[in-house]
Amino acid sequence: MKIQYRIALLFAMLTVSIVLIVSVTEYYFVNQNTFEDFYKRLEIRAVIAAKSRFEKEAMSKSTYDEIRRLHLETLPDEREYFFDVDSQRGLIAKLPLSKSFYRQAEIYGVARHREHNMFYYAYRYNDSDVNSIVIIAAKNEFIDSYLRNLRTIIVVSIVSAILLSLLIGLWFSKIILQPISIITHKVQDISASQLHLRLPEGNGKDEISELSATFNNMLDRLEATFETQKNFISNASHELNTPLTAIIGESEYTLSKQRNAEDYIRSMSVILNEAERLKRITGSLLHLAQTGYNGKIQEFTSLRLDEVIYIVKETVDNIIPENKVFINLSMMPEDQQKLMIKGNQQLLELALVNIVINGCKYSKNKPVQVSIAATDTKVVISIEDQGIGIPKDEIAYIYEPFFRASNTGSFNGYGIGLPLSRNIIRLHNGELEVRSEENKGTFIKIKLPLDTSGWL
Repeated sequence: MKIQYRIALLFAMLTVSIVLIVSVTEYYFVNQNTFEDFYKRLEIRAVIAAKSRFEKEAMSKSTYDEIRRLHLETLPDEREYFFDVDSQRGLIAKLPLSKSFYRQAEIYGVARHREHNMFYYAYRYNDSDVNSIVIIAAKNEFIDSYLRNLRTIIVVSIVSAILLSLLIGLWFSKIILQPISIITHKVQDISASQLHLRLPEGNGKDEISELSATFNNMLDRLEATFETQKNFISNASHELNTPLTAIIGESEYTLSKQRNAEDYIRSMSVILNEAERLKRITGSLLHLAQTGYNGKIQEFTSLRLDEVIYIVKETVDNIIPENKVFINLSMMPEDQQKLMIKGNQQLLELALVNIVINGCKYSKNKPVQVSIAATDTKVVISIEDQGIGIPKDEIAYIYEPFFRASNTGSFNGYGIGLPLSRNIIRLHNGELEVRSEENKGTFIKIKLPLDTSGWL
C-alpha cells in the first residue's frame, strides 16, 4: 500500500475513533439526562398531587385540575397512587415493586424505579396528621424516539466522518507527500553522467528540506568520488603506460636487427630502469590499497612517538644525505606518557618519511622543521618546509592518487606519497591537515590520539 493511502487510512481511522468516542459519550450523558428530566417531571407531579390531596386549604380539586391542564401535560399511561405508610403491605400487593423502593421512600422521602419504559417516582408526605407516600407512574415513550433519532444522527455522523476523513486524508497526504514526489522525479533524472544535478531544498527548515540537503551532500560526495576515480584512472594509466611503453619500445628497437654487446647492455639498462620504476609505482599502489580504511589487518602496539621521529630522521639521512631536516624539541612535553600512541611502527615511519622527503624534495633541500607537541588527548607532529608550495586552487586534489600539482613538473614523483600518508594516519584514527602557499612553503600538522591504557 502506498504511503499516501496509508496516511489517508490512518487519518480516517483516527478521525472516526474520535467521533465514535465523542458520540458514545454524548449518547450516554444524553440518555442519563433524559432519565433525569423525566424523573423531574414525575417529581413535580408527585409534589403537586400530594399538596392537592392532603392540604385542603392550600389547593382545591378544581385548582389542581386547572394547574395540570395549563402547566402539566398528561404523560402516557400516567397513574397516581396514594397510601399510608402504615398500610404499605396492602399496597405492595396492588403495585408489585421491589421492597427496597418502598423502604427508600419511607427512609429518605423520595425513591425512583424503572422497569423498561415505565418510570416510578415516590414522594413521602409527612406532617402532624398525614404520613403518606405518593407514587406517580408513567411511560417515557418519547425517550425511545428521541434516542432513536440520536442514534440515527450518530450513525450518519460516523459514516459522513469516514467519507470526509478519507477524502480529506487523501488530499492532505497528497499535499504532504508532494515534495517527496518532486524529489522522486528529480532523482530519476540523475545518473552517472548527470551528477551535477541537485534537488530543490525549499526553505531549508523542515524535514523534507533536510532530506534534500542530505541527498545533495551525498551527490556532492559521489560527484567528487566519480571525478577522483576518473582522474585516478587517467593518471594511473598514464603513469603505468609510460614505463610499459618505454620497455616495449626499447625491446622492439633492440630486436629489430642484430646488434653488438654494448647496444644490448644499454637496452637492458633502459628496460631495467623502466621496470624498477614500474615496480615502485605498483608497490606504492599496493601500499595505498593495504592502508585503506580496514585497520583490522594491522598489528598495533604501544609506541613512543619521539623515537619514531628519530628513526624517520635516520631513514631520510640514508636516502638524502645532504638533507637539512632538524627536529624541534622546544614544544615536546616533559611527561613521557604524552608521547605514547597506539600504532603500527612500520606504517607510521612510511607515512612520515614520505612527508619529510617531499618537504626536502620540493624545497630543493632547504631546511625542513619537524616539531612534536601534545595536548591532553593527542600528540601533534608539525612538518614545515620552505619549498614551492601548492597552488591555492589545487589544494582540494592533493589526496587524489597520481595527482601532482601544476608546479611540480621538474620534480620526480608519482603523486602517491601524500594519499598513502593520509590513509596511514586515518588508519591510526588521526588527522592530517595541510596548509600551503605557493612559493612560500607547506605546513603539515598530524594529530594522533594518545595511548592512555598505561596511565594511572
